[in-house]
Amino acid sequence: RIMKKITLICAAGMSTSLLVTKMEGVAKKNSLPVTITAIPQSKFVEYEDKTDILLLGPQVSFLYEDFKEKYEPKGIVVKVIDSADYGMMNGAKVLKAALTK
Repeated sequence: RIMKKITLICAAGMSTSLLVTKMEGVAKKNSLPVTITAIPQSKFVEYEDKTDILLLGPQVSFLYEDFKEKYEPKGIVVKVIDSADYGMMNGAKVLKAALTK
């Protein structure tokens, strides 16, 4: 199984770090080969080559079309995190949604 690199971005990178911790717990428990990073949107350009799946926090969902157009041709899957799952910090659901084709 290939290691999947998941990057979460939000406005400042704060609220997503808790979600990353929860997602990492689920990944570890289920032996899923993933690395998960949370960064502010402004830093994504530095992580572009270290990302397979890009998850946008609900507060930056307005970037979806731009990011999809820019990064999907480079092989990066772009998705928006469900706002209810985000609000409840449901790491299991967010991780499952990220890994679902």
